Amino acid sequence: MPERTESESRKLLRRLRDTMAEAGAGQERLDRITHLIAESMQAEVCSIYLFRDDDTLELCATEGLKAESVHKTRMKLGEGLVGRVAKSSTAINTANAPAERGFRYMPETGEEIFSSFLGVPIQRLGEKLGVLVVQSKEARLFSDDEVYALEVVAMVVAEMTELGAFVGEGAALSALHQQPVLFRGGTGQEGTAEGHVWLHEPRVVVTNPVGDDPQKEVQRLGEAVDQLRLSVDAMLSMTEGQDKEQSQILEAYRMFANSRGWLRRMEEDIARGLSAEAAVEKEQSAARARLETVPDPYLRDRLHDLDDLSNRLLRILTGQGSDTGAEMPDAPILVARNIGPAELLDYGRKLRGIVLEEGSVGSHAAIVARALAIPLVIHAERITAEALNGDHILVDGDQGTVHLRPEETVAGAFREKIAMQAAAQSRYASLRDLPATTRCGTTISLHMNAGLMGDLPSLAGSGADGVGLFRTELQFLIRTTVPKRSELAAIYNNVLDAAKGKRVAFRTLDIGSDKVLPYMKRVDEPNPAMGWRAIRVGLDKPGIMRMQLQALLRGAAGRPLTVMFPFVAEFDEFRIARQMLLDERERERQLGHKLPETLEIGAMMETPSLAYAPDAFFRMTDFISIGGNDLKQFFFAADRENEQVRRRYDLLNTSFLRFIANIVRRCEENRTPLSFCGEDAGRPIEALCLAAIGIATLSMRPASIGPVKHLIRNVDLSHLKELIATECDAGNTNIRSAVMAWLSTQDI
Repeated sequence: MPERTESESRKLLRRLRDTMAEAGAGQERLDRITHLIAESMQAEVCSIYLFRDDDTLELCATEGLKAESVHKTRMKLGEGLVGRVAKSSTAINTANAPAERGFRYMPETGEEIFSSFLGVPIQRLGEKLGVLVVQSKEARLFSDDEVYALEVVAMVVAEMTELGAFVGEGAALSALHQQPVLFRGGTGQEGTAEGHVWLHEPRVVVTNPVGDDPQKEVQRLGEAVDQLRLSVDAMLSMTEGQDKEQSQILEAYRMFANSRGWLRRMEEDIARGLSAEAAVEKEQSAARARLETVPDPYLRDRLHDLDDLSNRLLRILTGQGSDTGAEMPDAPILVARNIGPAELLDYGRKLRGIVLEEGSVGSHAAIVARALAIPLVIHAERITAEALNGDHILVDGDQGTVHLRPEETVAGAFREKIAMQAAAQSRYASLRDLPATTRCGTTISLHMNAGLMGDLPSLAGSGADGVGLFRTELQFLIRTTVPKRSELAAIYNNVLDAAKGKRVAFRTLDIGSDKVLPYMKRVDEPNPAMGWRAIRVGLDKPGIMRMQLQALLRGAAGRPLTVMFPFVAEFDEFRIARQMLLDERERERQLGHKLPETLEIGAMMETPSLAYAPDAFFRMTDFISIGGNDLKQFFFAADRENEQVRRRYDLLNTSFLRFIANIVRRCEENRTPLSFCGEDAGRPIEALCLAAIGIATLSMRPASIGPVKHLIRNVDLSHLKELIATECDAGNTNIRSAVMAWLSTQDI
């Protein structure tokens, strides 16, 4: 590229910066900018379009088009050439705009006399802000240097927009990060919370997008890249010989950190007038834009690596580490793209809620959130680009929605909902020591799910009869190496101490699928939920299984011990796992260690196949716990991680109820105790119907025990059982409406 172009580009950027420093409203600045760009690029037209909402662009300033069209001309995302630039996040350069696909003629602008068109996106880290356009009467393609120069200018305009330089009247000139925003995501953990945003990775703010001295900026960039390379090398040396997968990720980091192409592009951006920080962010924005269009998961992961590496480089350049010195606000609600279990546990119970851009209902974060009883919303797309530390935020984990900077009417209604829930919980507290006995005299045993020592105080507070599911994988997930047997034994011992004699059902290690241990080689599977997970891993890796079984036996310290194996699909899997536990008990006896007073060995029924196992299975197992979440997804062939299908299928579907009733019948015939564990157990209507068809033990999150107990104590199950039978015999697909209608006639 000629030196003259570099000088002109830098000169324009300096003039832009000076314009920003001048007093004046946002509209005045925009008008001056369009004049400067048109003059510098020797174009008759320069126009700036900004988003007024997610789908609509508005002409906010122009040099060369009719002045009366400003704030009047609007187009939808994807409409016309400007809309195409915004939607694709890529430049359009044409010598004959009217002949281009999707061209839209806007007579109010007077643009019919202009032939050439160059439009580039105004974007920042994937956040679409608008489109910058230049046009000429002469039918010509703008040169690569001119396209590049306009992209650099658009980068600075994006930074200035982020910093609030163009605030004025109208929606398109409204201040960023000040308007109310509603995010619709998915439910990771139920519950509601009001608080203030705490960003897990605070945004790096670039306050100096224009660099005066290119040589100095290139030197700063080079020094920061050298520091980045050293830090990646140090991380690699720490994982050497330990975690192959983590090493592979860091090798990808090293590849990018040593990429001459990446560094050269940033140096070229600096040559055109950007500061080192702005050059890094420009490349990062380009990577994020490519992420949206890349379908290949491997390439998407690599672009994520580049994005993360850019963040690290920006923090080095700006000195804005992850600890920015900001104080955590009152009632903090964590906002992040994603977060690991150890990091989340570090925050502990200080958090009121969690909002993630990514995540899943079975992810590590969701498991910890459930264990901490913290409301969690997942798939809240783009919230990290919109939220700022301290922003007022409302999290509705029940509906999977988030209100950022809500209007007072919305906040008022939300507080009323929280108050009603608190009042209900207060009423339920009076039932804590009462049994869940129906009007017809049937007593249902209500247990709680747990996964951390911190959950155990809820055992007494909630009135639970015991722990129906203690997830043991969290102690494995939060470590970087396999925990020691002695550590696990101490944890299990403490759990039983805290339970104070109440039954605790320990589920053996349920890993695989989306729960991959940090020190375990990831298996690339097309369908992980139906792949190598849970008991399948335990049987294939008997060393880990035996170590955990030994820890459970020692942790019991002579008290009753209840163990259940997850994701059993056939009788032989349970028979082999059960024998492993019995062998370990015999080994403990021979070593002279204290044996459990009693030993219950059960299976989790999470696959439909196990419902049709031989009677010998039902007679051999001491109890069966239906894992409702997995069983329902496999019964309906509906991935519970997929929001498009998972809500379509209901426990109160008559086909599923018949299936559950068949399991109840087989357990009764073989005198096998049966329980139901999962989200549906904690929903009062569903819990009531499960009790009506014969499931006498339900396990749920502690907060659900009060509502479920309240409803159970106020109904006659015999009447509900008749209603369910009638609805099934009538050929109805779902009984929910019939049950709700019946409940409305009851005195509850």
